[in-house]
Amino acid sequence: MTAERKEVESIDGALPSVVGVVEESRDTISVQEELQPGPSLLRMHRISVGAIFFMHGLCFASWASRIPSIQEKLNLTAAALGTVLFALPVGFFISLPFAGWFVGKVGSKKVVVLSAVLYALSLVSIGITSRALELFFCLFSFGFFANLLNISINTQAIAVERLYKKKLMASFHGLWSLAGFTGAAVGTWMIGNGFAPFPHYVLIGIVFLIANMVCAFYLVTKDEGLDEKRPLFAMPDKPLIGLGIIAFCSMMAEGAMFDWSGVYFIKVVNVEEEYTGLGYTTFMIAMAGMRFMADGLSNRFGLKKILQASGVMTTVGLLVAVLMPQMMTSLAGFFLIGMGVSSVVPLVYSAAGKSKTLSPGTALTAVSSLGFMGLLIGPPIIGFIAEATSLRISFLAITIMSLAVVAFSSLMRDEAKP
Repeated sequence: MTAERKEVESIDGALPSVVGVVEESRDTISVQEELQPGPSLLRMHRISVGAIFFMHGLCFASWASRIPSIQEKLNLTAAALGTVLFALPVGFFISLPFAGWFVGKVGSKKVVVLSAVLYALSLVSIGITSRALELFFCLFSFGFFANLLNISINTQAIAVERLYKKKLMASFHGLWSLAGFTGAAVGTWMIGNGFAPFPHYVLIGIVFLIANMVCAFYLVTKDEGLDEKRPLFAMPDKPLIGLGIIAFCSMMAEGAMFDWSGVYFIKVVNVEEEYTGLGYTTFMIAMAGMRFMADGLSNRFGLKKILQASGVMTTVGLLVAVLMPQMMTSLAGFFLIGMGVSSVVPLVYSAAGKSKTLSPGTALTAVSSLGFMGLLIGPPIIGFIAEATSLRISFLAITIMSLAVVAFSSLMRDEAKP
């Protein structure tokens, strides 16, 4: 009996160990399934992130398409409108340090869901403003939550890239650009049919909120590098600073095209008034189309070569437009510029999100902060140079920035295959 009792006790003592091993194995399988989801779930991750990118762009384009309507509604002078519009980049810029900290603290999924709701509501609030001061605060909120969503959804895109083991960031940004065309078309239809901004914005807001609720179930739960306990606040290292400078230079050229392309076609190319927007449209088509190709090219040739080629195309496009300022040659130049700047920001964001020293949200914030400064100061610099010399000379000066993209890209190490 003593021997039998000892055998039973031995078995009983081993049971907790066996159970522990089984539970540990089950947890390991669960983690592996989360890190390597099946094809269907993987596809839903990509679709959901892409849908939020599209709605982000649609929301912003919907606001922009009704600026003239809001100016007329509030009876704002050009100077008053310019002052009020400054609230949007101020809100965007102020949110930058907070966005990186918040994403690193609670995770990008929660921030996407929250900021998408507040972004949509901010758009609707713009439609009900009746005074310039109200519009100023609404635009400040709109810019603040726009960037909060920007940092968090780009962090999600980095997580999806990790799961797919290849670059996808440029195609996500391509959806944002495609949404710009869609938003402009919807805005034109709304204006043509006599709809005020408020019902227009309510419609977009409802669609955005529904899309957000559906996509929330399929966003990636765990961000890239979340378990590595990287610091939420730290000075960016040399590779991140280099990426930020590349973004800064490219977005200076991009900002110049956004704000000065129409003026260039009127004053330098001397087109009729109805063709004023042709250069900008050509630029946007090239930028949107190239973004859907950039990921495949980058996966094949590497980040360094694509950034170098982007800087070269931007430089050549600017030179063509400046040296041969006729309709067709200028359009060809603007097309090359659009192709050149299209890939830089998304690919730089993708590289920043793989930082070994900072969390993805913080690294994205550091790089996007530099890039955004380029977008802000580019158009005024064009104006100052044009005032002192000519618009053609100011466009020629932007080639310094595009050549800097080539130079700083050449200093990068060749990237390993994702």
